[in-house]
Amino acid sequence: MKVLVTGVKGQLGHDVMNELAGRGIEGFGVDVEEMDITDKEACERVITGAKPDAVIHCAAYTAVDAAEDNLELCRKVNAEGTRNIAKVCKALDIKMMYISTDYVFNGQGTRPWEPDDEREPLNVYGLTKYEGELAIEQNLTKYFTVRIAWVFGVNGKNFIKTMLNLGKTHDKLTVVSDQIGSPTYTYDLARLLVDMIETDKYGRYHATNEGLCSWCDFAK
Repeated sequence: MKVLVTGVKGQLGHDVMNELAGRGIEGFGVDVEEMDITDKEACERVITGAKPDAVIHCAAYTAVDAAEDNLELCRKVNAEGTRNIAKVCKALDIKMMYISTDYVFNGQGTRPWEPDDEREPLNVYGLTKYEGELAIEQNLTKYFTVRIAWVFGVNGKNFIKTMLNLGKTHDKLTVVSDQIGSPTYTYDLARLLVDMIETDKYGRYHATNEGLCSWCDFAK
């Protein structure tokens, strides 16, 4: 089996590549330098040339706050970029895994979200990831949509690193306590994603570590 992974410079893509290698599965990793996902022709050329059996699409515009002022760029990456990859996967008849987010929901629920709950994103990031989900659903039948949340890992940027860096320069940190989630270690997540991509159990999934806390609890 050969798996093409996008966004390998990010924390999740990095760990997915390591997990593939650890299992003796051939991984073909790309980031923006090797394949600009917003370039339709580049996607066709690179994916077709690599001849993978599956694609795990980790690349995304993930700056949630900055996205509010950058709708066009965020949509180009998260929605159009995902559509470009999906169309190539359809043409090659290969399976695709799309990494999505809990931000496709409105955050007002009183119970854990289910994969088929109604999607109602409240911000630009969530909207464009939702549009990416639609791009997958409209083009493919062999797909996994995996919604993740509060990820942290060794590679790339994350909340933990931000808090540690701020702690070096601030005597006091103020962190919100009214947002609840499940912090998820990318090392664990990568193992699950590779388990999944080796199957044909297609559909929508939610993938996080167990447990709940607020951002304030997590910072502590």
